[in-house]
Amino acid sequence: MKDLVVMKFGGTSVGSAERIRVACRILSEESRRRPVVAVISAMAKVTDLLLETLRRAEIGEEDGVRANLRRLEERHLSACRELLPERERAAVEEAIGQILNEFQRIAMGILMLGERPPRSVDEAVSVGERLAVLLVSAYLNAHGVRAEAVNGAEVIVTDAVFGNATPLMQPTRARAQARLRPLLEAGVLPVVTGFNGATVDGKPTTLGRGGSDFSASILAAVLDAAELWIWTDVDGIMTADPRIVPDAAVLDEVTYNEAAELAYNGAKVLHPRTLAPLIERRIPVWSKNSFAPEKPGTRIVPSIQVSNGARAVTSLPHVALISIEPASGVISGAQIMGRALEALGRANVEVLALSSSSYRQSFCFLVRESELGAAMEALEDALLLELEHGYIKPIEVDEEVGLLAVVGEGMRGTPGLAGRIFTAISRERINIIAISQGSSELTIAIVVRRNELEKAVRAVHAECRMAEQAHARSSAV
Repeated sequence: MKDLVVMKFGGTSVGSAERIRVACRILSEESRRRPVVAVISAMAKVTDLLLETLRRAEIGEEDGVRANLRRLEERHLSACRELLPERERAAVEEAIGQILNEFQRIAMGILMLGERPPRSVDEAVSVGERLAVLLVSAYLNAHGVRAEAVNGAEVIVTDAVFGNATPLMQPTRARAQARLRPLLEAGVLPVVTGFNGATVDGKPTTLGRGGSDFSASILAAVLDAAELWIWTDVDGIMTADPRIVPDAAVLDEVTYNEAAELAYNGAKVLHPRTLAPLIERRIPVWSKNSFAPEKPGTRIVPSIQVSNGARAVTSLPHVALISIEPASGVISGAQIMGRALEALGRANVEVLALSSSSYRQSFCFLVRESELGAAMEALEDALLLELEHGYIKPIEVDEEVGLLAVVGEGMRGTPGLAGRIFTAISRERINIIAISQGSSELTIAIVVRRNELEKAVRAVHAECRMAEQAHARSSAV
């Protein structure tokens, strides 16, 4: 279908009745020009509340479970009352009740079991998106835009890795075409839940936290969309976090590679896996602010012409540095590293940065703080013999560190850039603990003490004149 656009709205963009009205106005206006598919997140903070409810159920806090159920019901019924005229509310209120009854059934089952099976959690947490989609589609219909709520489980087919599933693109293409194409051809706007899918045999899955972006890119790819628009609460992708760097500027365009690196290293504009389905078909993405829709936002494209230098800096404070060192030169550090990385891979732990010493054969890698427990368990199990016999020293963990990542296509082959970055950090009397740079030269990852991370970000942003370059490029365009 020619000129199809997929529009994804994040939790803050549908976080209240007023925000839903704005989102629906954007959808309505665009649907007059071309076919639109909407992908909707749960209302802001609802997924957290659902997960908290399941945790309370697991530890037997029935009163807490019931109190949270009341909060969920009141929030969505309140939004329904604000959005819809009285004559149209009954059916939507009944549907809200049915969805919440499904969630209650799962929560009470967990309460009885005293544990949270991953499959049950995936089925339960998608309730937030289902409720939001119900409200958005009802409001659109009430205001003259034909729309239909669609559960992502009907169209996105995944593997069976509950909590962090991966899409199976060919069966997803077949299901999406069969379910959504007839709606679009009939002039109906599909409103699809983000974040969730289902296995081939129909078991509910989720795509990981923040997975609504990923859902949208999957659908854009399998529907051969012309564009994907991601609506958030920021003006676009910026040269740095404006909470850390007050003069941070919006980048008018970035490449797929730059956006992916920024997302992977802490920028919260996109889910890290968002761009993968789009690359083959070269589908452009817009990151835009639903609170200021008149602003141009950032366009994400396969390639752009850029000047030499870094374009953005991002940071991750909640990380841990794991260090492993052989006790003598008899043990092959390369073999130990290989086994360690294999163990982390099996445990599904992301390695954010890796640095090694060729002489001492020691190495260290950075993981997210939330994955530290799983990482240590996997490493201690894989290297049990070497640890017990003293072939390697006890594994060291430093949790008081942070990651700074400098990103830019223009960094490739730029002489002296790394030196300037390191000098800018040392000028602030900040010690660099570890450095990692991939062969693509697209990103330089630097580990510093956590309490000095923000100061290091500001120093690098100023040294590379990122805001000035962004403003100059925007003016030229």
